[in-house]
Amino acid sequence: MNKILAILTLSGTILLSGCGSDASIASRNLATAADNFELQRRVVFYNGITGEYMLTVEGKCSIEPTNNKLSVTCKHGFNDFRVHTLGLSDNVTYFAEQLDGMDVSVYHTRIIWKPQSIVPNIDVQGSSDDMIKALTK
Repeated sequence: MNKILAILTLSGTILLSGCGSDASIASRNLATAADNFELQRRVVFYNGITGEYMLTVEGKCSIEPTNNKLSVTCKHGFNDFRVHTLGLSDNVTYFAEQLDGMDVSVYHTRIIWKPQSIVPNIDVQGSSDDMIKALTK
């Protein structure tokens, strides 16, 4: 059973990673590293009309662009994360610069699997009195 599972996992990994150029594989691996707060980046928000920098964020940051905004999530300490969000428009844009080099493979796609993320962290709000009242109605 374990051999079958290992073969299926390997086959799925091969199919998902596919073939690609050295640059595309390295780029994917760098993006994975950035999303895991391993790369030092500088993200600059730029006003195209005035030519001024509006905001500069530096650190181990992951960027998540959407249609009209950019969220930059940075790790500042062991359990210290901060999100910076700026709306994008026809005159406001951004650029991200990787400040340090990183040794990544151009042959193997990096896959991160965190089994601890399967179990959710649940916060419960309310009092025990409120719970008793709701259950006894």
